[in-house]
Amino acid sequence: MAGKEVAVLWLLAVLGYGSGGNVLVWPADNSHWLNMEYILKELVVRGHEVTVLMPSCFLIFDGTQSSPFQFEVIEVPITKKEMATMMEEAFYFWFYEERLLPFWQVAYKMTQMLHKMKNTTETICNEVLKNKALMQRLRASNFDVLLADPLTPSGELIAEKLGIPFVYTIRFSVGNTVERLCGTLPAPPSYVPATLSGLVDRMSFLERLKNIFSYTAQDFMYHYLIWGSWDQYYTDVLGRPTTLCETMGKAEIWLIRTYWDVEFPRPFLPNFEFVGGLHCQPAKPLPKEIEEFVQSSGKHGIVVFSLGSMVYSLTDEKSNIIARALSQLPQKVLWRYKGKKPETLGSNTRIYDWIPQNDLLGHPLTKAFITHGGTNGIYEAIYHGIPMVGIPMFADQHDNMAHMRAKGAAVVLDFSTMTTQDLVDALNIVINNSTYKENALRLSKIHHDQPLKPLDRAVFWVEFVMRHKGAKHLRPAAHQLTWYQYHSLDVLAFLFTCTATAVFILVKCCLFCCRRCGKGIAKRKKE
Repeated sequence: MAGKEVAVLWLLAVLGYGSGGNVLVWPADNSHWLNMEYILKELVVRGHEVTVLMPSCFLIFDGTQSSPFQFEVIEVPITKKEMATMMEEAFYFWFYEERLLPFWQVAYKMTQMLHKMKNTTETICNEVLKNKALMQRLRASNFDVLLADPLTPSGELIAEKLGIPFVYTIRFSVGNTVERLCGTLPAPPSYVPATLSGLVDRMSFLERLKNIFSYTAQDFMYHYLIWGSWDQYYTDVLGRPTTLCETMGKAEIWLIRTYWDVEFPRPFLPNFEFVGGLHCQPAKPLPKEIEEFVQSSGKHGIVVFSLGSMVYSLTDEKSNIIARALSQLPQKVLWRYKGKKPETLGSNTRIYDWIPQNDLLGHPLTKAFITHGGTNGIYEAIYHGIPMVGIPMFADQHDNMAHMRAKGAAVVLDFSTMTTQDLVDALNIVINNSTYKENALRLSKIHHDQPLKPLDRAVFWVEFVMRHKGAKHLRPAAHQLTWYQYHSLDVLAFLFTCTATAVFILVKCCLFCCRRCGKGIAKRKKE
C-alpha cells in the first residue's frame, strides 16, 4: 500500500467518530438501495450500528438472508406482488406508451402513477408514525443521524419527529427541483440543463428556451402534483404550518451520487458533496464458466450488455431486433436478460439471469458496454474506461447518456425506433473508433484522481454530522429568505420604483418649465 494511502486511512481513523454511533435509515427501493447499502456497510465496518426502517412490501427486502444491519420491518397492507405490479406498469408506460400516446394522456397517466406512489409512501409513513411502540423504541435508541433517499418522502419527517439531524443521498430530482427549491442549490438555466431535458451545458437559444420551459413545467408538477398533496400531511403530523419542501431543506448534507466526470461544471454549496461511483471497485476474477467463454473470444474481445436490474423482459419484437444485431458481431456477447430467449439469438451470445458486471467491465478483453444508462452501470464503465452504447429508457438515463455522448465516450440510440442495423453501427463505431476508448480512459483518469475515494468522502460527511450534531454552519442563509427575497425582487422593485419616481418628477419638471417658457414667449409676442 502506498505511503499516501496509508496516511489517508490513518487520518480517517483519527477523524473517525471515535466510538460507534447509531444510524437510522429511510431507504428507497431497487437500485437506489444498492448505492445506499455501500455507505451503510462501510459505516458498520467503522463500528457504527445501522438500523433500517424496511417496509415489508419493498422488493429489495429478504428477511431470510443475514445482514450486517438491524431491520425494523414496517408491516404494511401492500404486498410485494402489488409493489412489483405497480413498478411493471410504470416501466411499461415509460418503455412503450410514453412516446405513442398524446400529451394529455401522458400527463394523465403520469398523474395516476404519482398518485399511487404517494399513497404507497403515505401508507408506509403512517405505519411508522402511528405505531407508538415503534416510535418509543426509536426515540429510546438515541440515533445520531438519519440517512434518507428523498425519492421516497417522509424520511425527513421521521427525523423531525425524533429530533435528529438527517443526511440525503440522491442522484437527481425532476428538473433539479428538490435541490434548487429545497436545498437552494444555484442552477442558472443559461448553462445548467434541467434534469430529463436531455440537454447539455452548451445550449443554443432555442435549447435555452426549452430549458426554461422544462424548469417551469417541472416546478409546476412538483408544486401541484407532488408537494401540494404532501404539505397538509406534514403540517398535520408536525402540528405547525409547514411544507414538504421546507422540511426537506433542513437536510444537513446532500450526498449527490455523481461527480465531475459525468456532471458539467456548475455552482454548488458547501453542504452538497458529489460522491459518484462510490460503489466502484477493482475487478475480481470471473467464475470459471464465464472466464472460459470470455477467453474464447480471442482477439475480438467481448461486449457486455445489461439493461439494469429492473428490466426483466422485452417484447419479442425488441428482443429479436437486439439479438439479430448481436449475432452479427465478431465479439462474444454476455447479455443479462431474464425474458424469453429470442429466436434470432446468435451462437456468439450467451444470456444470463445475472452477470458480474463490474468484474466483466474490468476484464482486459472487454471492448464495449451496452447500457440503459443507469448511474451505477455508467460509473462502473467510467471506472474501468469502457466506451458505451446507450439505450436509455426513463428517469435520469436520458440525461446520463446525453452527458456521456457530449464527453465523447458513448453513442446513444432511441429504444423506440432502434433497428438491428442501428445497434450494429453503434457498436462498430465505439469499438473501432479509438477516440471513444480514449475519451472513456480520460474520464476514468479523472474519476480515479481524487484526494479521497468517493465512499470514504460519503462516510466522512455522515460521521461529520454525527460528531457535530448537524452541519448548520454549512447551510446558506437562503433558507431564511422568501422566494422574492432570494431573487432580490423586492430590491429590484424598490429600485424600479425609485427610478420611475425620479423619471416622473423629472418629466413633470420639464413639462412645467416648458409651459412657463411657452407662456413667456406667448406674452412677449402679444406685447
